[in-house]
Amino acid sequence: MEASFKPEEARVPAALPLPTPPVTKATFSLFLLHFYIFDYNSYQVAKFGHFLLHFYFKIALCQLSVTTDKERNIAHAQQAIQDAADKGAQLILLPEIWNSPYSNDSFPVYAEDIDAGGDASPSTRMLSEVSRSRKITIIGGSIPERSGDKLYNSCCVFGTDGKLLAKHRKIHLFDIDIPGKMTFKESRTLTAGERPTIVDTEVGRIGIGICYDIRFQELAAIYAARGAHLLCYPGAFNMTTGPLHWELLQRARAADCQLYVATCSPARDGGSSYVAWGHSTLVGPFGEVFVTTEHEETTLMAEIDYSVIEQRSFFLLKIEKFPVALAGPTLVGALLCYWGEHGPTSLPFSHEHTMLYLF
Repeated sequence: MEASFKPEEARVPAALPLPTPPVTKATFSLFLLHFYIFDYNSYQVAKFGHFLLHFYFKIALCQLSVTTDKERNIAHAQQAIQDAADKGAQLILLPEIWNSPYSNDSFPVYAEDIDAGGDASPSTRMLSEVSRSRKITIIGGSIPERSGDKLYNSCCVFGTDGKLLAKHRKIHLFDIDIPGKMTFKESRTLTAGERPTIVDTEVGRIGIGICYDIRFQELAAIYAARGAHLLCYPGAFNMTTGPLHWELLQRARAADCQLYVATCSPARDGGSSYVAWGHSTLVGPFGEVFVTTEHEETTLMAEIDYSVIEQRSFFLLKIEKFPVALAGPTLVGALLCYWGEHGPTSLPFSHEHTMLYLF
């Protein structure tokens, strides 16, 4: 029997085009990006144009405080989602383990049967109802999930019609032992997920990871190869690993893949057995921090523009097709050449959609 596995497709999966969302959920515009390159052979400045399609929308990162009261946690998350939707958010990201304290003792007590739904999973029932009523996409952080005799750390994604689009089970469990600082072993109670999760939504194609998943570049690379525009990682880094690696890993994944990376942490509770670092963040495709916060409860609002991804890819990957280069003194030559031809007031920097591209 012929094998169904095709290694060439596994290595280079086809990137799929950006899905077209309804115009009510995102804003579009088209502009011509101009940039100038100095050809050191002819001492001429060449002007190139590249059309970019703007597709931008608002994202909300809800950094929630979490208590031992599950009903309060669900109602509190619902209110935060509704408030963000009222401010124009089309995509909302919740924290890791937002309906339960983050502890191995709590996971079995607060776990829900997501597949059964209804009363068996009040947390996801709320997410489904509010996503449908507000016509928004929700990346539902994560909650403890019970499936048979196993427990998982699971993230549910709901579309604007309230339907469950995807469920990601945390692949890389957080098992750490730093003597005198931090010891935690999720594997005491949780089972690891087995599959990457990439989902098409009304605001683009999104790759999902949970907390420790962000440390593994290979997972992000899979998502990038499959045409993702945004990577979302609900996470609860702690007071040891947070200051060291939280922002570093987000910027690394974004720069690796030239994609947006969004993270959402619980707010910090100094009296909890596990103290979260906080600092929910949105990072752009060049690894630049667009918006971040401290450790208190808050909701961050930001705008994502997917044309930025194309700009980064165009400059970094496609520019090599042009037989020109700039380095050292030729930079001055390019500026003087352009200045001499057009005058100092018409330098490329004068237009918001124009760049002088320099190597």
